[in-house]
Amino acid sequence: QVQLAENGGGLVRTGGSLTLSCAASGQIANIRVMGWFRQAPGKEREFVTGINWSGGSTTYADSVKGRFTISRDKALNTVTLLMNSLKPEDTANYYCAAVNGLTGQYDYWGQGTQVTVSS
Repeated sequence: QVQLAENGGGLVRTGGSLTLSCAASGQIANIRVMGWFRQAPGKEREFVTGINWSGGSTTYADSVKGRFTISRDKALNTVTLLMNSLKPEDTANYYCAAVNGLTGQYDYWGQGTQVTVSS
């Protein structure tokens, strides 16, 4: 099992920045990809960004390209999401997740952290 714990959410004005972090513990060797998803009220959960745990390659949703940056620290088993130029539509509960190398699925999820962007 892998446990994920997020922190860093909060309230920010439009155009501001926030940094989210996610700490992984447990069977770290099972992790292949770590990512961030978000879910706004009344909407489905959506993929935001992901990073390959070993190689470091990244992918981003079109809605956040150029504004969000994901990075990882393998020594500390953490993933960080730097969010710049935030917009009200970025308001959501943000979840850290990890792909289980045995299944290829996002099997591991954090509890989520709220990000609210005021206009």
